[in-house]
Formats: sequence, C-alpha cells, structure tokens
Amino acid sequence: MDLAIKIILLIASVVLIASVLLQQSNSAGLSGAIGGGAEQLFGKKKGRGYEAILKKITLIGAIVFVLCSVVIVARESGSF
Repeated sequence: MDLAIKIILLIASVVLIASVLLQQSNSAGLSGAIGGGAEQLFGKKKGRGYEAILKKITLIGAIVFVLCSVVIVARESGSF
C-alpha cells in the first residue's frame, strides 16, 4: 500500500512539473498592465483549448500530490 501511494506521488509530481513548465506566462510587465487589459477581456477565449487543458491537469496533479503527501505523512506518524 505504501509503495503504491509513493508511486502515485511520483507520477503526480512529474505531471505537475511538466504541466507547470508547459504553461505560458501570464505576466506581460508594465505594457501588459496598461494596454493588454482589453485583449484579455475580449481577445482570447481561455475557457477552451490548450491552456485550459493544462490548467485542469495542473489542478488535478496538485490535488493528487497534496492528498498523497498527507496520506504518507499520516501513515508514517502512525495516525492511520
């Protein structure tokens, strides 16, 4: 059981690292703060496509990572 949880933790960490590295940066600096607001509001649909999929993968990977970490710590401390 412990080995399975640790393997899931390893897979979740690799997925989390890869999905974070594949995402584009949201910061555009000062020029994005002044002129890029309208483009974000009207120009791009971020609800669909590649970035939305990466965002969901990142969220799921983070949840699995945290849950596996908590379970491993609880089992090591004897709470389970």
